[in-house]
Amino acid sequence: MTAELRLDGKVALVTGAGRGLGRTYALLLAERGASVVVNDLGAELDGAGRDGSFAASVVAEIEAAGGRAVANVDSVATEAGARSMVEQALDGFGGLHVVINNAGNFTPAKPFLDTSSDSFLGVLQVHLLGTVNVARAAWDHLVRQGYGRIINVGSHTGYFGHRGRFEYASAKGAVHGFTMSLAMEGEAHGIAVNLLAPGAGTRPVRSWDDQAIFSTDAFAPELAAPTALWLAHDSCDVSGQAIGIIAGASSRIVVAETKGYQSRSPTPEAIAAHRDAIIEPGDVSGSNLELPTSAVARGMELVERFQALPSV
Repeated sequence: MTAELRLDGKVALVTGAGRGLGRTYALLLAERGASVVVNDLGAELDGAGRDGSFAASVVAEIEAAGGRAVANVDSVATEAGARSMVEQALDGFGGLHVVINNAGNFTPAKPFLDTSSDSFLGVLQVHLLGTVNVARAAWDHLVRQGYGRIINVGSHTGYFGHRGRFEYASAKGAVHGFTMSLAMEGEAHGIAVNLLAPGAGTRPVRSWDDQAIFSTDAFAPELAAPTALWLAHDSCDVSGQAIGIIAGASSRIVVAETKGYQSRSPTPEAIAAHRDAIIEPGDVSGSNLELPTSAVARGMELVERFQALPSV
């Protein structure tokens, strides 16, 4: 029988943990022994407003189950807010070992010409710079103790695209590049840094699309939490990877290249003549790889597979 993965003695900070996916991460980490700083502004999807009751409610759930947690309502979008939540972990629980950068804001879908510099900057400030701010605030402590687990939350949208979600796709694509680069630096310090790309029927998704499928069991937020806990555990030897989770399926998202065409003296005509070698991936049927055409298409395919699984 496989031993239960426990986080006893560990301290975790989960941003955006008052509702949705962040809440499920916080609850499972606490259930498995971690002390958790539950960060959440309690804002609307666009980032407006403040309501500390959401973070407090998750803390109450954790404490009622016998766990340890504290609420934090600082903003990841500022360096001061990020420092404050890290200091709360260190002062309140005496350490910090796991960071899950989950907080985000969202804008309605729109044609590209209806976007603006402000609409992009508003989303990048939270998803990208919020992730950077919290990681930077925690980094010195993690380096000095020679150990850490950072899980940055991305999205299939950042890899495969999503019609009308220009700001969100750009921000999540940027989180990928940051994650891969930070993992390289963390390797020498015992710090694993990975990206989690979850799909679930949470507030943002339901606001984007009214398809009933997002309310099915296949999109339950709880299906993403076990993979997050695995990435947070001592025994996980994975770093610098992107793990997608949709409909109970955990899979590595691979950024790859074709073998392509190479020449010492390429010409436009030669490039055109070798179009297939440059563009087509070839037969991947035996490779354990899928080639999604969009984030939505990948999600629908995994939902169909989920619904075909035998009931537990």
